[in-house]
Amino acid sequence: MISRKDSTVSKILSYQILIILIITAGFGFAGGWYKGFSCLLGGVAAFIPNLYFALKIYKASGQPARKIVNSFYAGESGKLLLTAGLFIMIFNVPNIEILPLLVGYITALSVFWFALLMR
Repeated sequence: MISRKDSTVSKILSYQILIILIITAGFGFAGGWYKGFSCLLGGVAAFIPNLYFALKIYKASGQPARKIVNSFYAGESGKLLLTAGLFIMIFNVPNIEILPLLVGYITALSVFWFALLMR
């Protein structure tokens, strides 16, 4: 697993979970159960592919450069496929609210953007 000590990736993933929980609670309290659940599903649709990508790259650490690059491409391809698959499954859930779903997804992704700005 990813070392939790000083790993930037583990911090970003932790912040992603935190922001998903905060925004989900906000939608849940303000708009009710369906909006909160929709927001949570959007956050999960961002988090799971990012976790997959991080694990794929982590497993390649210490390998020759060619293997790292191949892992990067495989991880990114898998991430895109996972995202598409998760959204297909999510859109089959009844009573999904689109706006909270997208807010949860975009908010979870924005953690990476802010992490890049902070560096």
